[in-house]
Amino acid sequence: MSLNFSSKKSLLAIALGLSLTVQGAENRVVVKHLANEQNIILLDSLKKFLLLPVQENAPEGKVNIIVNNEFQLEQNINIRLAREKVDYYVPLDLSAYQGKSVSVDVTGMPASSLCWKEIKLSDTFDSSNRETYRPVYHHTPVYGWMNDPNGMFYKDGVYHLYFQYNPYGSMWGNMTWGHSTSTDLTHWTYEGTAIVPDAWGAIFSGSCVVDKDNTAGFGKGAVVAFYTSAKSTPWGDIQSQSMAYSLDNGKTFIKYEHNPILTSTERDFRDPKVFWYAPGKHWVMMLAVGQEMQIYSSGNLKEWKKESSFGAMQGAHGGVWECPDLVEVAVEGSKEKKWVLICNLNPGGPFGGSAAQYFVGSFDGKKFVNESPTQTKWLDWGKDNYATVTWSNAPAGRCIALGWMSNWQYANNVPTTQYRSANTLARDLTLYRAGGELYLKSKPSPEIKKARAEEKKISTFEVKGNYEVASLLADNKGAYEIEMTIENKGTSKIDFSLMNEKGEKVAMYYDVVRKQFVMDRSASGIVGFSRDFPAVTVAPVRNTDQIHLRLFIDRSSVEAFGEEGEYVMTNLVFPAEPYNRMVFSSDKGSYIVKSMNVYRLQ
Repeated sequence: MSLNFSSKKSLLAIALGLSLTVQGAENRVVVKHLANEQNIILLDSLKKFLLLPVQENAPEGKVNIIVNNEFQLEQNINIRLAREKVDYYVPLDLSAYQGKSVSVDVTGMPASSLCWKEIKLSDTFDSSNRETYRPVYHHTPVYGWMNDPNGMFYKDGVYHLYFQYNPYGSMWGNMTWGHSTSTDLTHWTYEGTAIVPDAWGAIFSGSCVVDKDNTAGFGKGAVVAFYTSAKSTPWGDIQSQSMAYSLDNGKTFIKYEHNPILTSTERDFRDPKVFWYAPGKHWVMMLAVGQEMQIYSSGNLKEWKKESSFGAMQGAHGGVWECPDLVEVAVEGSKEKKWVLICNLNPGGPFGGSAAQYFVGSFDGKKFVNESPTQTKWLDWGKDNYATVTWSNAPAGRCIALGWMSNWQYANNVPTTQYRSANTLARDLTLYRAGGELYLKSKPSPEIKKARAEEKKISTFEVKGNYEVASLLADNKGAYEIEMTIENKGTSKIDFSLMNEKGEKVAMYYDVVRKQFVMDRSASGIVGFSRDFPAVTVAPVRNTDQIHLRLFIDRSSVEAFGEEGEYVMTNLVFPAEPYNRMVFSSDKGSYIVKSMNVYRLQ
């Protein structure tokens, strides 16, 4: 009698007294169930991927690959494998083990779980978009979870963006550096994972520099990455700073053999931002440590000396300080430059949860001095701009920033599953003076105009009572820009809303008396996934007589830029269908919408 693969494995299981699950013969997946939720997947022959079914509300199990009785991954992967239902699949890449006998160790999963019937071997993984809310012109991960932008640098005409990435689920975990590239800051190509967890821990946030003069000895023009190695132990969390270098323009990295390069007894000790300080001819590292920033210097990127700390009695302290950046920024209308220290904190934002603040001052290569120690300045007045940092080695004369477009209050729960989180639009930073103070201006990077595919001009109209633009764009897919100039003719409230046919709306208005721009997303669509999501956000404005406003709508977000970025407001939204109407109203007096252009973006 001839036995097929499944029959042979079943007889073997009976002979050995094992609990066994057998997939179809074409999949070559056999599962041994042991005591205490221990499981072994036997792979008789390999394809490129083992597709693992995920259930997002399930507890995490731990997965590792075994070849020749040795673990192949230096850290277990945490995956919420399906117990009762399958929300989506994630790929476990087996391509490095072709020709070898491979087992997969899975702990913390009951033998009764659905995942054992749904695990598949495949040479392909379908990453085509299945999400209604995936943005068109904002960066997103192809699949999986994303948070902080990391290691951004520009070289040879290419913008490199690394990001905190979980390739094994759409919730936070398994922190790795994902990698994407762009030549226009708008359209991105996914390049795979760049730096993966190791014995020192998961790969948390950090930065990259281009070592033009070979100060580290890795090679002239080497790209050097700095990141936090983060490890959880039974005795508590441990964070230290590590380094890796790339000799192929950031495609692959070699970890420095003497990691970690910087350690501390502090629990929160992370997010290194490194840059070259030309006057002192040395490197500077900014680190977030609890509720302060620490500043270190180095001549070779390997040995670091602590120079100073910044933070006591400065700015907002409602939560832990994170993701620092220190950049020199031009002051508009002069040849002057000032140093700006960007400080992200969580929680403690002006409307709850995470947010980005900044300080303007001077820096001598060792110490930063804030010139306005009694004032708190916010980079963005919405709920959804966090972990903002800037590109290293940016084109001459430009300081370009990017943020994570979410909020830690609800980031794991937003109504998407294939992926979670996008980045903000890229923004060019400058400084401007107002009332004797210097403030950051965040203007949409000019590259975004190249994404304009269609323009619709709407004739000048006066709003005295109510006025409706019934259709913003024909066949509106939810990705567009609105640019308006408004002249006040005596009203105390300049009110307008983006709306759809379901009655969902994003309400916005200028409060002329209080000099504020306000956005209310409480009726914007799906809002019930978090009590913190329905929100009204408010930004101070200088001028309500002559207004220039650009609104960027991209399926699940609205970014408002007033007066070329003097005030910015970023908020997520999840409407049932695109907003394609705009309703205007005034209080008592009137106002004139002198120009209104709508651009389809792609």
